[in-house]
Amino acid sequence: MTTPSKTRRTAVITGASSGIGEATARALRSAGYRVALLARRTDRIDALATELGDGALAVPADVTDRDSLSAAAERVRAELGGADVLVNNAGVMLLGPFSAEQRADYRRMIEVNLLGAITTTEVFLDQIRDGGGDIVNISSVAGRTARPGNGVYAATKWGINGWSESLRQELLPDVRVTVIEPGAVATELPDHITHARTKTDIEALYSQVPVTATDIAEVIAFAVQRPRHLVINEILLRPAGQMG
Repeated sequence: MTTPSKTRRTAVITGASSGIGEATARALRSAGYRVALLARRTDRIDALATELGDGALAVPADVTDRDSLSAAAERVRAELGGADVLVNNAGVMLLGPFSAEQRADYRRMIEVNLLGAITTTEVFLDQIRDGGGDIVNISSVAGRTARPGNGVYAATKWGINGWSESLRQELLPDVRVTVIEPGAVATELPDHITHARTKTDIEALYSQVPVTATDIAEVIAFAVQRPRHLVINEILLRPAGQMG
């Protein structure tokens, strides 16, 4: 099989079926990147790939399933020539009081938010290293400060931050590592909260948030397009009115 031309850079985006992932796919495609859209919801990434046209590839994948990620990496190499940028965006925010009743949520957050990003990076790292590339890890303000009701979610984001810093030092100067730490962003993250009272409160809060996924995507696109001699390692973003 002939390897596709690498005259254009290719970005792999996890959690590309909605929110920041979908918006990042749009932003990078507009900037001339080919994009591989990884997510479990195949109908959504198929529709997005059709909308984005030539250079967009929908790849069904679950970041908690290494075999599906390995298959995705093979497709990206075969059909797009390999990955230059990896955006580890897939994540869930299952907030609620700490209790045994929430234990399934805790495991889910750790498996998706932290282990999912680690496994995806492991699988795609050889491609990213080939010629130099970028790894963008989507963390959160919660990776800097914890609050009642978000302890395990915060733990996953603190974990992302610590792992990213170690990865940065291991991979420099050939691979750039950037951590994006958004505050509240108007996405569907609150939709999946299982604790009823917390879900109601967070949905009310997020309904008033002025920052959009597109706002964050534009920052990601800016960061990865900097000259190779410059790396933006960490970007903290909040709505102008957000205190913590």
